[in-house]
Amino acid sequence: MLDIGGSNVKCVVTGRKRSVKFKSGTTMTPPLMMDALRLVAKRWDFDVVSIGYPGVVRQGGIACEPYNLGSGWIGFNFQEAFGRPVKIINDAAMQALGGYTGGKMLFLGLGTGLGSAMIIDDLVVELELGHLPYSGGNTFEDYVGEEGRIRFGNKKWRGTVTDVIEVFRKALLPDYIVLGGGNASRLKELPSETLLGNNNNALLGGFRLWSESSRPCSGNLLSNGL
Repeated sequence: MLDIGGSNVKCVVTGRKRSVKFKSGTTMTPPLMMDALRLVAKRWDFDVVSIGYPGVVRQGGIACEPYNLGSGWIGFNFQEAFGRPVKIINDAAMQALGGYTGGKMLFLGLGTGLGSAMIIDDLVVELELGHLPYSGGNTFEDYVGEEGRIRFGNKKWRGTVTDVIEVFRKALLPDYIVLGGGNASRLKELPSETLLGNNNNALLGGFRLWSESSRPCSGNLLSNGL
């Protein structure tokens, strides 16, 4: 299972208690990622692969190049590279799947950017809420992503995160909201009916992706170009 982020790539295999990770960043391409993965997982034995990708995924394939990584992701043959069956899903959707407990759930990932996904009665719906316009010609991600936190400072960033959560709550009417990503732990208080996700949710979501009860939606609601 791979969780590809703008700062790190986390990976784990069934039977291991801990994941391992290596740096990603704006120069990370699929071949470079595969080279790094071979070094950290050269003795791992696995039958299938789950990939959480930080961008738009449609019909099980990468549809757009990522914002925070290098190029060459569209059309890269991961199944050929791994020599195993591969399922690719948006990274926020994979984290959402790991924290899902039923009903209608909204997931918001506070990390390098703003990840988002919904699960409605076991149907996984990938979203791109972070790239929608928010204020002053800037997007939600510009305000609550890592660059926004650094620019505005933690106190103002926390207030903006709370405001953004309420905007999405009123618009999408979820039963509950799960927050994940590396910056979620920076919030001092959580809004009502909001839960803090576990750091291992992405890993659990990768395993759940192969279960029959999980059904990723074939398209992305509210994604770029729609």
